[in-house]
Amino acid sequence: MEKIKILFADDHTLFRDGLRNLLTSISDFEIVGEASSGEEAITLANLLQPDIVLMDIKMPTINGIEATKEILAKNSHIGIIMFTMFEDDNSVFAAMRSGAKGYLLKGASQEETIRAIRAIASGEAIFSPSIAARLIHYFNYMSKSQENIVFPELTSRERQILNLIVQGTKNEGIAERLGLSSKTVRNHVSNIYNKLQVADRFEAIKRAKEEGME
Repeated sequence: MEKIKILFADDHTLFRDGLRNLLTSISDFEIVGEASSGEEAITLANLLQPDIVLMDIKMPTINGIEATKEILAKNSHIGIIMFTMFEDDNSVFAAMRSGAKGYLLKGASQEETIRAIRAIASGEAIFSPSIAARLIHYFNYMSKSQENIVFPELTSRERQILNLIVQGTKNEGIAERLGLSSKTVRNHVSNIYNKLQVADRFEAIKRAKEEGME
């Protein structure tokens, strides 16, 4: 059976010792390296080409988020799991944007950790239950928020300009109020007409008022 090659990066010696003891006890896992900083994690990942990197977020020299970006820029095949104490939204979404395939809390059970490593090695993405619940809540909220936006096909700037049009503001006044050039405002107004499929200012105002804009 081909083993899953694992590199882990954490600046706490005791945590690395515990993780080493866990991983070496699993027959299909092979520890190929350990790093105590983000910079060292990048160097070892490039050199050792592991299948999985377990990456702490908060580390010296280079944090785990930036280290993940650098590793994946050259080694997109490596699956990186954030293994951290932080479960705030900023950390979670920064990890996702960096390209990490998983996010586990350091309080995760041994079974959860083993399952995550195997899942990501086989090409899946995985998050601890509390993080998954947070993500579901976030995306549900965003979906509902989008549903409540009037004319979601418009950009935020276009909606802002449409609001001013509904209030009776002329193009020159819109330009002055928003600090834009007259040409830019005209372009935005033209885009609004096209997206709302209206012919002129009067029809745009009528459509907007029908949707509750005042």
